[in-house]
Amino acid sequence: MNWPLTTERLNLQPYEVSQAERVTELAGDKAVAATTFVPHPYTLEDAQNWIRTHEEWIKEGKAYPMAMVLKSTNELVGTMTLRVDHKHQKGELAYWVGKPYWGKGYASEAAVRMVEYGFETLNLQRVWSAAMSENPASTRVMQKAGLSYEGTLKHDIYHRGEYKDIDVYGMIAEEYHS
Repeated sequence: MNWPLTTERLNLQPYEVSQAERVTELAGDKAVAATTFVPHPYTLEDAQNWIRTHEEWIKEGKAYPMAMVLKSTNELVGTMTLRVDHKHQKGELAYWVGKPYWGKGYASEAAVRMVEYGFETLNLQRVWSAAMSENPASTRVMQKAGLSYEGTLKHDIYHRGEYKDIDVYGMIAEEYHS
């Protein structure tokens, strides 16, 4: 694949280890960890180790963790990932956005492009995503990417000392191509 995937305002491209400090700064924010699956505290070593796994994941087609980078300033704003399950020809969309960039539509813009990549380039049969029910911003991202509500998994995860409900959204290839 030729990277980056582009949108109007973003380049979605593989991470470089040199971005680890910025990843730590953004993903390590307590507010980001509160409503995502990003661990907290999130150290520089965590970020470096995570980024070092990407090349192999991408080469093997297991996952495509892309840095969301503003075209205008080359600033990292967050991550948009598509994790691929080849046996079932489906992909899971997963993402986080640094708090200074919340509410600007970057995740939605990147999600639309990643869903397109999943169906048009990877020929997936299904793309899905999940978010904590208490995270309406993430739900809006999934909706704007064209995914439909499929259900709520009650007390599906144990997060920060309590059980949380998870909303699941998805789309199948037939819906995407119609």
